[in-house]
Amino acid sequence: MQETSSIKIIDSTSNPAPLGLLGFGLTTVLLNLANAGIIPLTSVIMGMGIFVGGIAQIFAGTMEWKKNNTFASVAFTAYGSFWICLVAIWILPKMGVAQPADELSMAWFLTLWGLFSLGMFIGTLRISRALQVVFGTLVILFALLAIADFTGNHSIKQLAGYEGIVCGLSAMYTSMAQILNEIYGKTLLPIGPVKK
Repeated sequence: MQETSSIKIIDSTSNPAPLGLLGFGLTTVLLNLANAGIIPLTSVIMGMGIFVGGIAQIFAGTMEWKKNNTFASVAFTAYGSFWICLVAIWILPKMGVAQPADELSMAWFLTLWGLFSLGMFIGTLRISRALQVVFGTLVILFALLAIADFTGNHSIKQLAGYEGIVCGLSAMYTSMAQILNEIYGKTLLPIGPVKK
């Protein structure tokens, strides 16, 4: 009788989540500074949207896929694609390729992303408190932005901007917490893992 042996492959690759969270967080803060009326919507935000919010998150999502992390893979790939799509919505009309988006179209666009984010928020209830804050504030952000576009109320959009800054900062915090906690081998910045 022939003996069989099994080989266990240990994943020694780094955690891609901090990159994805940082890409999401930096870009979200920057865009919402514009929504709040603090800075104008310029190429700074568009460049950040394509490369940091978009491409960096898609890289993180691909790396999470290799780590068999469905939640993070879907989250980073989807939101990375969101940022590239949003920039395309802004620049395609300027290139003469498409009509500018009207408020109703944008409202439905934001509503659909809000519904997706709500589903992802439910997933965070099994992951960590920090991600609950990120996704909870993201659901609120999409809701406020959609309401602002449905109603044409600029004050709601400005409020969404301030709320979005909190959302982005929470993602940046979670990114830094994961990096620093790993480097120091202890909890420097708590993220509150959920006990199962």
